[in-house]
Amino acid sequence: PSYWPDNETSRHDMLDYGIEVEHYDIHLGRIIEMLEKTGQLENTLIVATSDHGMPFPRVKGQAYLHSNHIPLAMRWPKGIRGQNRVIDDFINFTDLAPTFLQAAGIIDPAPVMQPISGRSMFDIFESNLSGQIDPGRNRVIVGKERHDIGRPNDWGYPIRGILTKEWLYLHNFETERWPAGNPETGYLNCDGSPMKTQILDMRRKGENQTWWQLSFGKRPAEEFYQVSRDEDCVHNLAESQNLTNTKNRLRDLMILDLKNHGDPRMFANGEVFDTYPYFDKRTAHFFERFKSGEKMNAGWVNQSDFEELSIAE
Repeated sequence: PSYWPDNETSRHDMLDYGIEVEHYDIHLGRIIEMLEKTGQLENTLIVATSDHGMPFPRVKGQAYLHSNHIPLAMRWPKGIRGQNRVIDDFINFTDLAPTFLQAAGIIDPAPVMQPISGRSMFDIFESNLSGQIDPGRNRVIVGKERHDIGRPNDWGYPIRGILTKEWLYLHNFETERWPAGNPETGYLNCDGSPMKTQILDMRRKGENQTWWQLSFGKRPAEEFYQVSRDEDCVHNLAESQNLTNTKNRLRDLMILDLKNHGDPRMFANGEVFDTYPYFDKRTAHFFERFKSGEKMNAGWVNQSDFEELSIAE
């Protein structure tokens, strides 16, 4: 991707990640073999997906396309029509619960559950077509509040966004905060890796600041990317006069969707998310405890990731 330097370090990191994906695939194959041996394969709904993007700079814990566009492969010969279909409809995780409930024959889960905002995928299952099945599934809302520790008061980095086939609009609500976590605590929203170490070292040595800015630097309130041409999301078009109407239309559609879901950020009550206590006492208030001299170990970053705020600024 164009937000990293192209060299042996980045290529080896990607190859290591590819081995992890192969490991996943091998175990998925073993699951399918076991289901086949027990005669359950044809009537088992298999869903292969992931939680978020790669554990690398500008991807882990962020909201760009490589963060929020994740794999989804499904197999269920007795429940899904057609074979080897590639679907272009936008699906999100909230759609899985109503799909599983319908597969189990549960149409109305009330009163044991809260209302479900997701939509069952059975309309897609029952079609034998590829491409766009339901014209209404033409966008998805993305967002982030708190993902990892490492900022003062255990604060997060709130983002809301809307993704279509052509565009990604993002709104960053707290632009004075560090998007990947504070430098003093090692940018804890990004796992330690040779890629992360390289990007930090290149900036410290004065060799290149571009990669650091893309991955760890502070961001403007609005970001707007034409993902059909810029899937790496490195060319922010938010200030482009020619695209103002397009950007505003998507922003307004995002706000409407979020209001319909009761998002506190849309009703001037977004600060409520920062008041929820962090549950793990071992790492709660990581920033304050680290700054006071306590030895803290998050477990997923390198000691060399920590740097003085004066260096980062």
